[in-house]
Amino acid sequence: MRLVFMGTPDFAVAALAALAKAGFDIAAVVTAADKPAGRGQKLQESAVKQYAVAHGLKVLQPLKLKDPLFIEELRALQADLQVVVAFRMLPELVWNMPAKGTINLHASLLPQYRGAAPINHAIINGEKESGVTTFFLKHEIDTGDVIFSEKVSIADEDTAGDLHDKLMNTGAELLVKTVKAIERGDYKEQPQPQSDTLKHAPKIFKEHCQIDWNQPAGVIYNMIRGLSPYPTAFTRLNDKTLKVFRAELEEKETGLAAGAFLSDGKSYLKFAAKDGFIKLTDLQYEGKKRMKVEEFLRGIRL
Repeated sequence: MRLVFMGTPDFAVAALAALAKAGFDIAAVVTAADKPAGRGQKLQESAVKQYAVAHGLKVLQPLKLKDPLFIEELRALQADLQVVVAFRMLPELVWNMPAKGTINLHASLLPQYRGAAPINHAIINGEKESGVTTFFLKHEIDTGDVIFSEKVSIADEDTAGDLHDKLMNTGAELLVKTVKAIERGDYKEQPQPQSDTLKHAPKIFKEHCQIDWNQPAGVIYNMIRGLSPYPTAFTRLNDKTLKVFRAELEEKETGLAAGAFLSDGKSYLKFAAKDGFIKLTDLQYEGKKRMKVEEFLRGIRL
């Protein structure tokens, strides 16, 4: 079966590599255009492009998915199936092109956590379980008929980065299973169940990342985990931004106003929340590199 793969970040690379290793005919890879990044603003290739080039795969980087030249080139590939992993929204002209349709791998157990940031929101909401789902694309985002899904447990200390890696590997395996099933015609589509209790996963912006110390400590702890390593929860200290990548939860009476902090200047720094402490362990101070709290405390006067 002839495939066209569409994806951009590291999460998609694992899926592309698994499909290639399984021996599928990958006619082309569609990914984001190169973008300037870093201090030197050098053009940066997407993780998917880097993998594709290294393995001799044809790469397409359309600026607009409705560009007639791109549509013509895509149609000429004569793919049986298109596979989408962490890419942008496709126009119907594109997703409806292959004879066997277009499938997507989503990092949640659909219909829960539809949207751009399912991994972050699952951790922020304190979920104990997440997963990956393969489904056929249709008009409304993340609403197509489900093919397969696989559950993944979330540990109490897992960050979004930890869950990302778990889902990335499980998702790659599920995608190979899905494509093989479609190739054999051995699968059954299931419409997503309707529910009044769906949790959503919209894109997260910087204004959502500042810690409100008036909230319960457990809520703040989950927020820190759910935003690590990106886009990262932050607070203010000495009128500078302090990003928090990892922390520990201390559920005990603080006796302090929310937002006040305690430190011995050597080994610990903890902030008072509504009903407990958040003990920072891995952080980054404005203008500095990411570091452990002990290293941070050696270089600052609080």
